[in-house]
Amino acid sequence: MEIIPAIDLLNGKCVRLNQGNYNEVTKFNSDPVKQAQTWESQGAKRLHLVDLDGAKSGEPINDLIIKEIQKTISIPIQLGGGIRNVDRAKELFDIGIDRIILGTIAIENPKLVKFLSNEYPKRIAVGIDAKKGMVATRGWIRQSEITSLDLAKQLNDLDLAAIISTDISTDGTLKGPNVQALRDIAEVSVNPVIASGGIGSIADLISLAIFKNDGIEAIIVGRALYDGSIDLKEAQLTLKNLNIQDSINDKDNFVA
Repeated sequence: MEIIPAIDLLNGKCVRLNQGNYNEVTKFNSDPVKQAQTWESQGAKRLHLVDLDGAKSGEPINDLIIKEIQKTISIPIQLGGGIRNVDRAKELFDIGIDRIILGTIAIENPKLVKFLSNEYPKRIAVGIDAKKGMVATRGWIRQSEITSLDLAKQLNDLDLAAIISTDISTDGTLKGPNVQALRDIAEVSVNPVIASGGIGSIADLISLAIFKNDGIEAIIVGRALYDGSIDLKEAQLTLKNLNIQDSINDKDNFVA
């Protein structure tokens, strides 16, 4: 299972929010470009990049930094935050972004999501950010009237790269993921699921990694990497060894 380090951009800085609250911001690095290079040097295979200013306002406020990050690292980037029209999506693909993450427009303009997924198959991810099971939009400021499970089902006829499922109540808390909510999303979705929110230890990673055959293909980790609760190299090795052991067990069961 893949571990994807996260960089959240706010006012040009690398930050984390607590439960999506823009008034509870922790700044981790004033140089997001160097931070991206650090995650790549530690073995990350993909970077999760979020423009929090864009998510809130819909404006490409951090584009200069986004472009610089894309130029200076070689691993693929998945980017979300304020992508609400075709021109913006094309602009990001043209500068080399590998995947774009759509959130708000999945609720407000589902026809656009369908169009983009047809134009860019396997390159569109949809972020389903939920609190108490209800999807939130506009940088988690507004709450919709649709459940996360219903939205996941509605996306089943689209050729998506992934659904990125975030439980807002756990995000940035380090108190562990909402495993049941993630399993429920994976169960109803034909698209792969990327887990996000609450990861605070390697044990949390393992609690999700055991469901890799149930549709959870990767885990986004943010605050725990920044404060040292999780070491990226150690975590990758742990999950690699877990995969090896699973393969051995599967082989033994087959022989038996």
